[in-house]
Parts: sequence; C-alpha cells; structure tokens
Amino acid sequence: MDTRVKPAYDGQTHPKTRKPHTMTLISEPVRAELISAYTAPDRHYHDLHHIEALLGLADACSSAISDGDAVEAAIWFHDAVYDTRRSDNEERSAALAMARLAGTTGEDRVARIAAMIRATAGHALPDFADAAAGRDCALFLDMDLAILGSTAADFDAYEAAVRREYDWVTEPQWKLGRRAVLAQFLARPAIYATARFQASHEAAARRNLARAIARLDRSAG
Repeated sequence: MDTRVKPAYDGQTHPKTRKPHTMTLISEPVRAELISAYTAPDRHYHDLHHIEALLGLADACSSAISDGDAVEAAIWFHDAVYDTRRSDNEERSAALAMARLAGTTGEDRVARIAAMIRATAGHALPDFADAAAGRDCALFLDMDLAILGSTAADFDAYEAAVRREYDWVTEPQWKLGRRAVLAQFLARPAIYATARFQASHEAAARRNLARAIARLDRSAG
C-alpha cells in the first residue's frame, strides 16, 4: 500500500480527536449536520472515520486534483444518507448535497458534485464534459474504494464493520449478497480507475477480494 496514504486508515487516531478539516463550501451548521449523521450509532464503517480517511487520501492526492473543494464536498456528502434497508442512498445523498450547497457556488459545480456522489452507487465513472472533472471523479471513486486495497487486517475489519451495518440480514442472505458484490469488483479488468491507485492498491485489493470470497465459499459449504 502506498505509504503516502496508509495513515488515512491508521486506527491509532480516532477522527473525533483530530482537528476538523476546513470546508470552504460547507457552512458550520451543515458541517454539524453531517458530523451528526456520520456519528449515528448504526454507522460502523460508513462513519466519521471513513470520511477522515478519504480526506487524508484527498490530501495525499491534492497535486492531482483540479477542484479540491468540490472533491472535499463530495467526500463529506457521499454517505450522508445511509440506510441499509434502502437502495437509493446515493441519490438521496446527492439531493441533500444539492440542497445544502445551493447558493454557495455555481449551479454547474453543485451538479458536478452531485454527479460524483451518484457515481458511488456502482463506482462507474460517469461522462463529464470537462476532462478535469472526470479525472477528479476518478480519483474520488478510487479513494472511496481504497479500503479494498488496504492491509489484510484493515480489510477484514472493514468487512466485519459492514456486516454490523447489515445485522438485520440473515447469515445465508448476507453471504450470497456479499459474495456477489465482492465478485463484481474482482471481475473488473481494473478495480481502480486511475493509474495512481492501480499501482498502489490494485494487487492488494485483488488478494483481499479473492480471500474474502474464498472465506464466504468455505463457510457456505
């Protein structure tokens, strides 16, 4: 794993104890609203630590990002609405971002942020008229998937945390559904969209995914 981004998933420092990130597009009341959402008791992986991890990755990738404020806003809003019993969380998170960011910057920029958030539903890069926006979105999506290419221990902790978020799902249903999700990523020609993350995360992500699928298959048998 790229040592420049490894600290983003270092659990030694809890995000609540860190100095808050400066968010130029997000007001203090909205920031408080988002922190409240990410610290809800049903958040076990998609929580404030996840947001801080992505902000750390964005800092590490800052020289390659054209619109850092837009990427930062997309990070903060992308899991703002998270209900594991629904399938429209990304659309609802995008709608929340558009509502809260209205008037803070241009409409086109807000729409671009919302498009980045919606893209996390399938982690497929949408078409952007602006090439720089497409590159920013590719990095944003890769940062969101960085946990797949983390250490085996961090990946296993991630899997356990997501399972807790779906604790209402029966074990057989969980195994079938989770295997399908992991296999879909593993079947991609490239898990990551950018050369940067392909170099630093791709091999580890494939090892982690293959290991997790094998574990699910053994337990199902």
